[in-house]
Amino acid sequence: MAKTVLITGGTGVIGRRLTELLLQQGFQVSLLSRSAAKKNLPGVTVYQWNVEKGHIDPQAILTAQHIIHLAGAGIAEQRWTDERKRLIIESRTQSTQLLTNALRSTRHNVESFVAASAIGYYGGDTGDRPLTETSDGGTDFMAQVVRAWERSVDDVASLGIRTVTLRIGIVLSMQGGALSKLVQPARFGLGAPLGSGQQYISWIHIDDLCRMFTQALLDKEWQGIYNAVAPEPVTNSIFVRLINEQLRKPSFLPNIPAFAIRLLFGEMAIVVLGGNYVLNRRIEEESRFQYRFANISDALTNLLGT
Repeated sequence: MAKTVLITGGTGVIGRRLTELLLQQGFQVSLLSRSAAKKNLPGVTVYQWNVEKGHIDPQAILTAQHIIHLAGAGIAEQRWTDERKRLIIESRTQSTQLLTNALRSTRHNVESFVAASAIGYYGGDTGDRPLTETSDGGTDFMAQVVRAWERSVDDVASLGIRTVTLRIGIVLSMQGGALSKLVQPARFGLGAPLGSGQQYISWIHIDDLCRMFTQALLDKEWQGIYNAVAPEPVTNSIFVRLINEQLRKPSFLPNIPAFAIRLLFGEMAIVVLGGNYVLNRRIEEESRFQYRFANISDALTNLLGT
């Protein structure tokens, strides 16, 4: 009998693609959602939960063998007001605590718990300093979010469930996220580097990321924290140039000044002006994972190929 994977945040960019791939591989998939209206998703069972009210349908836990936890308010969707910052943190920590409480109080058969995290753990801007899973965390808001997020996942591990945390880099997808936003002006010949253009992008193709999640579910040797990034970070300037080349557009515009980006986004500007040179040390040295898109040019050709 096919094993069931319960996904939180399953209607986001990662969750939708992950659901498709899991179904193709013969898994049963269930989602936790606030809305019963999503129950018409083909091949997917939808259970209700409400994080604010501390409610979760116990059947969601009872029927699952694996849990993938993606839920959390988007980091770069809105300006970082105090209220938005609170939501970004609490949407992650409270949802994890709700799952922990449900697992603690239910006679479940959950074998693994795989949680999303982010390379923001290291700080919003760490220059060209190579970072591995053992590198120190940062002190800015993004680092604070991830530190609280990962501490909440530790509570699941304390229940004796094998727990894996993937610190995810910049996910390349045309269904949302950074790439889709950069491609829009580039299609009109307006693609330009942001700020200095020298900030590093530690990226990963969405399909490789979803395959990492799947391997983390099934390979019992996976445990703890992994940097979910491709092997070759690139600078923002190179990234934009390669997008323009793929779209057969010129690269002649000057960089968009950092001060203009800060005026537009406020504190959240660090998301695009900052950068990290993150290495996938544990993926490369301790796992049998094979990338399909280890090279940025191959990834962009796959996603933008015309």
